[in-house]
Amino acid sequence: MIAELRDCPAPAKLNLFLHVTGRRADGYHLLETVFELIDLADTLHFRLLEDGSIRLRTPLPGVPEETDLTVRAARLLAAESGCRLGVEITLDKRIPMGGGLGGGSSDAATTLLALNRLWGLDWSPARLEALALRLGADVPVFVRGRPAYATGIGERLRPLALPKRWYVVLAPQVCVPTAAVFSAPELTRDTKPLKIHGLSRGDSVFRGRNDLQSVVVARQPEVAAALEALRQAASEAGVPAQLARMTGSGACVFLPLRTASEANAVKERLEGRTDAVVTVAGSLARHPLRERVFGHAAVQRSASQAG
Repeated sequence: MIAELRDCPAPAKLNLFLHVTGRRADGYHLLETVFELIDLADTLHFRLLEDGSIRLRTPLPGVPEETDLTVRAARLLAAESGCRLGVEITLDKRIPMGGGLGGGSSDAATTLLALNRLWGLDWSPARLEALALRLGADVPVFVRGRPAYATGIGERLRPLALPKRWYVVLAPQVCVPTAAVFSAPELTRDTKPLKIHGLSRGDSVFRGRNDLQSVVVARQPEVAAALEALRQAASEAGVPAQLARMTGSGACVFLPLRTASEANAVKERLEGRTDAVVTVAGSLARHPLRERVFGHAAVQRSASQAG
């Protein structure tokens, strides 16, 4: 049995569009979205403990350990598997909190993937996905680790083969309260869904919009300012600005581009004109931890079954 797993990535995600298509009787909103993983990532380190304790060495400011998603993921996996081993978790945080990039969900997914290996559980990807849903609707897509078209509350996933893209991502210095956005009376809740057929061709994944964006922009001037700065920089760089939009419930906004040179040209024009943190990130065809945990053959088999 291995004693530790170091440098385990937890990549961020973007919602290439996000439609609110309805609302369930229990209050959860029905969504339609495309998830894209990008190489902006947190990094986690896991050290095996024999005493069964689960500890987080690097607690996040304002987040009690018992509510931290990495700790919750580890405790849930231990309880469901009956494993009596423990772990010490170290988290190097790079994904902005409260930005709509799914950092907490990705950290939870990486914890499940890594502990499946560290604890020698040998759970299948499908079994881990089912457990991941109990931690949050966004967690399964990180366990699956591929671009996906999602419906339901975001948990019904169908794989997409998307072309390589580069993204300019702006993270305004504000945390958007997700619950308040979804409860806003002005939120559109009856968007007609797109069809999955053809979404992987060209820029068709950007045909939709983010239904939450207008609500957030009206309430958060920092987000509105970041979006406007991104559009202006894109226009000056000679690249299409109309695809700039918000991810998730915000606060981060992004612009998709075909090349790294285009993305860097936009980033250069943003210097000095925004207080937001600007990052250029590339898309990921697969979660970088999957083959390390399951092996190449198992990942290919899982992808075939999922498709």
